[in-house]
Amino acid sequence: MSSVPVKLPDSVLVLERGWLSSNNIVFFDGDSAALVDSGYVSHAAQTLALLERALDGRCLTRLINTHSHSDHIGGNAAVQAAHHCHITVPQGIAATIAEWDEDALLLSPLGQRAARFTHDATYAADDSFVLGDLAWQALAVPGHDMDALALYNPEQRLLISGDALWQDGFGVVFAELLGNPDGLRVTRATLEMLARLPIDVVIPGHGAPFADVPEAFERAFRRLAAFEQNIERLARHALKVMLAFFMLEKRQIRRDSLAGFLSGLSFVSSVNARYLGYDDEALADWLATDLVRAGVLREDDGLLIAR
Repeated sequence: MSSVPVKLPDSVLVLERGWLSSNNIVFFDGDSAALVDSGYVSHAAQTLALLERALDGRCLTRLINTHSHSDHIGGNAAVQAAHHCHITVPQGIAATIAEWDEDALLLSPLGQRAARFTHDATYAADDSFVLGDLAWQALAVPGHDMDALALYNPEQRLLISGDALWQDGFGVVFAELLGNPDGLRVTRATLEMLARLPIDVVIPGHGAPFADVPEAFERAFRRLAAFEQNIERLARHALKVMLAFFMLEKRQIRRDSLAGFLSGLSFVSSVNARYLGYDDEALADWLATDLVRAGVLREDDGLLIAR
């Protein structure tokens, strides 16, 4: 991937996080500030420390989420408690958040966690507001999350993409694997819509901001086409991502207990039954072997350990 230099407006600061947490994007407006996405719950203390340093005495008045996945909303409760800020979520997830439906939030199905929080307002596609003295428009970007929203500033040609577009692809298309036949179709429509916009810089949900935008779209469309041609490839990719995420939080698990753990996750059981057809032990063996081979995990005396 190329390394085209990236220049962001002075009023925008990206706190680039590793996995598990999404990036945190801070906007400065005089003595006040706003935040987009809050990271994963187990990183909440680190998020607060990074945010305090970034704010440098400013008052955080607003927190906006791009979508409802655990690595983007997990720090909301801690940030809200510390700063008493106003939380805005995409309109499509408002009821799910209010009811704290852990299945719909893909928490229990994926073995993930988030701290419950309350939101104050919602926003939807075509809504506009000012963050960091810049005018932003909300864009519907269904696919990875069917209710996800991106933020676009046409003046600076700047896109905050969440997980709809990364430098090397996009987030797992969960909907397609959970029985929504439109998941990949709307992912393609989202990428096509974004590719038509004049964009100089993308701030993704994960990874550094990037300016090699045409190349990123080329990679994303290539990956999408591979999934469209072979849905089993998407299924395998999703299960590997799910286990890698889990292991980054838990750090280790006994290899002989992996099958039992996986069989207790409804997402894993559903995807395996629909697309792969492994028995429990064979599924665990394939996943462990593949992630060890890829260098994501290492095995030591019967333990699988996150690298």
